[in-house]
Amino acid sequence: MSDNNASGAKSSGSRSDQGSGSSGSGSPRRRSSRSSGRGASSQSNQSVGNDGKPKIGDSRPAPASGADGAQHDGSQRDGSQRDGSSQGNSSGSRGGRSRGGRNNSARGGASNDGRRPARPNGQSNSGDQGNQNRGGEPANSQNDGDGEGRKPRRRRGGRGRGRNRRPAEVGSDVVELDEATLAKRRGKERDGRPIGRYLMAVHVHNDTRHIAILEGRTLIEYYVSRPTDDVTQIHGNVYMGRVQNVLPGMEAAFVDISTPKNAVLYRSDVQYDPKAFEGTRQAPRIEQMLKAKQMILCQVVKNPIAHKGARLTQEVSLPGRFVVLVPNSDTYGISKRLPDKERARLRKILDRIKPKQHGLIVRTAAENVTSEELERDLARLINQYENIVNDSEKSGGPRLLHREPDLAVRLIREEFNKDFRGVVLDDQSLFEDVSGYMNAVTPALADRIERYDADKEGMDLFERHHVYEQLQKALDKKVWLPGGGSLIIEHTEALTVIDVNTGKNVGKSNLEDTVFRNNVEAAREVARQLRLRDIGGIIVIDFVDMENRKNRAEVVRVFREELARDKTRTQVYDISDLGLVEMTRKRIGEGLLESVTTGCFTCDSNGLLFDDSLFGNRQAIPGPSIGSVSTGTSSR
Repeated sequence: MSDNNASGAKSSGSRSDQGSGSSGSGSPRRRSSRSSGRGASSQSNQSVGNDGKPKIGDSRPAPASGADGAQHDGSQRDGSQRDGSSQGNSSGSRGGRSRGGRNNSARGGASNDGRRPARPNGQSNSGDQGNQNRGGEPANSQNDGDGEGRKPRRRRGGRGRGRNRRPAEVGSDVVELDEATLAKRRGKERDGRPIGRYLMAVHVHNDTRHIAILEGRTLIEYYVSRPTDDVTQIHGNVYMGRVQNVLPGMEAAFVDISTPKNAVLYRSDVQYDPKAFEGTRQAPRIEQMLKAKQMILCQVVKNPIAHKGARLTQEVSLPGRFVVLVPNSDTYGISKRLPDKERARLRKILDRIKPKQHGLIVRTAAENVTSEELERDLARLINQYENIVNDSEKSGGPRLLHREPDLAVRLIREEFNKDFRGVVLDDQSLFEDVSGYMNAVTPALADRIERYDADKEGMDLFERHHVYEQLQKALDKKVWLPGGGSLIIEHTEALTVIDVNTGKNVGKSNLEDTVFRNNVEAAREVARQLRLRDIGGIIVIDFVDMENRKNRAEVVRVFREELARDKTRTQVYDISDLGLVEMTRKRIGEGLLESVTTGCFTCDSNGLLFDDSLFGNRQAIPGPSIGSVSTGTSSR
């Protein structure tokens, strides 16, 4: 899959092309080894030259977790990057689509049908900002046609638009590409059908979208996207917030962003003007930079989890398909996952198109793209940021300024490439939206978007790809290994514990060899389970004890090698004398288990009922009891 990053210390994760470039924001940054660290807009600490300026393409080296240079390229999910773009809004960009089958509109040349080429950076195309709509919804049909006679216009905002704000749309104009370029970007085919390592299946039920990513026939990632949720799924959104209170002892401030829980902004994520604090020996304290009731522009880098509010940063970043715009920064970088020759070509383009006042990071998806495509992507992001700034200058209280598109569109934007043999959707509306987006942004892969008709096929989409049975196993705390061993996965408030057992694995030669082989199987399966269950935070793995040091080192090597395929940032420490491996994995929001379950009302999610016969007084019972459940009353 594309742009995976196993380097240490977003947000889910994460997956950040921002780590490809150097940060020059001037504000002090705090580095944390925990996975709950900075999110999408965080910039890696970069190497700098003798003149103090960041070097082109420099990035923070990977930690000792064995990522070996692997780097993903979304600040939020690419991982981690999020893009304010949604989908194309022109009927021409969806040409050749029918209710069933595959989109073939990209075959045989460009699919822009005479649309205007992208304007230079800083200038807007009318399709880039007019008629904004929510990701996953059809665009306004008034934009259909060739686009002639339309004037660039700026979408104005006002008070009370927060919850109904829709994400910015991908421009309907498409850069014309010749057949040779399109053929180069298309993936491999066999007997006229695309082939690839991965498949993305999207199932819609009661307006809830279930997204499964399979490697071959094995489920490796699963996401649940409910109808537009402005409370729990706000990662990447940009807000105008009001500082409620500043806590110097915690070096943090709580900010009202019009959500039920106040968000937290740490000192290391505050942007300030160094000139305002000239003459001071030490870095300014948070109470000097922020005051109560102050209105600030901020972006969510971590969703609220349980009783914790969202985490914010003032370092806004806007990801596109090919580039990431970092406003008011001198960040300058190119994904290090690209070959040196391609990096040199992109560097020449970047020197020409980079705006002086903004930072820019070129993503891995930009490989072999033309200069016109990069300029168009950049121009749309600049228009997006200008709209955010204009809306933020209006009077009013805390409000939403920019919303990320639907999760399905975000995943396609961040991960979909020629390694995928296709994206299969069983919802007509979402199918049209995704098809329009791909025709506008990546026409070479638009034919890999398929519409699945469950009535015609005679079975459910997930049933066809055996997703349900794999999902059930992913929700069980016990996981069987191929050799007969097992894993027990337990969640606690502070961390997740994984216990490795030999179980039915009795081996053949000797105990050390049996334990070693069992641990190697466990290392591979643990890496897969962390990715599938989206487990984040501190994780402790209890491998079966091994006497041989070489065997210990080999188990850790295999574990790190498997984690390198995970787009979410991880950091792994060497195995201890007790056979424990401590690691962290960046957490953005709730995991798989929490996304599909709710707490038990009978036992208060403890999984236990107290025995009434052991207590002489009902008031002594600390929680739900057997008697209270049987009578339908509460012991509290």
